Amino acid sequence: MTGTCLLVVAKAPVPGLAKTRLAATVGDVTAAEIAAAALLDTLDAVAQTPADARVVALTGDLDAAAGSAEIRSRLEDFVVVDQRGEDFADRLANAHVDAAAATGATAVVQIGMDTPQVSPDLLTECVDGLAAHDAVLGMARDGGWWVLGVRAAAAAECLREVPMSAPDTGAVTLTALRDTGLSVGLVTELADVDTIDDVETVRSACPAGSRFSRITATVEA
Repeated sequence: MTGTCLLVVAKAPVPGLAKTRLAATVGDVTAAEIAAAALLDTLDAVAQTPADARVVALTGDLDAAAGSAEIRSRLEDFVVVDQRGEDFADRLANAHVDAAAATGATAVVQIGMDTPQVSPDLLTECVDGLAAHDAVLGMARDGGWWVLGVRAAAAAECLREVPMSAPDTGAVTLTALRDTGLSVGLVTELADVDTIDDVETVRSACPAGSRFSRITATVEA
């Protein structure tokens, strides 16, 4: 590998558009505030992880987002590219290629903004896994995945044929990677935040002083 890029694929936490399943319980504004906290905690973890480059692939109106000013300030430490593609699978595959092109990195380790409990140590484990495998994949407890690392960014092309946000997205992604001839190392499974039932599990895995812990301190299922 000639370099590794850490990539965060993120959506501006705009009330009414962010965390809609969570919003059904806590309301649009609170759900957006929780999403903003999760994104900022994620960016902090990425910023503290050794890497050759750090990129955020962003979509949505950041001016209308909860925590807009703090998010804009935090993004100054990242290369920011726009998401592009017809659907989420396309946007993920394109983000890998665009991150590599923007930074000159070869390998890409990509996460979303739904696992604020992620730590620099865990992200470093993912990066190090690419020394032994062509790809690394971390499953999410809801059947999806929370991290995908590829030794060559173009390997993410196989995501275009994977149904996203399905109960078997993680398993189908693993099969798609292996069907292209890649060796895949599995890393720690994490819970992600989609509904009110996920909040306590994720909060318990976050540092006590994290934004996510603070903003959800009174949120109960």
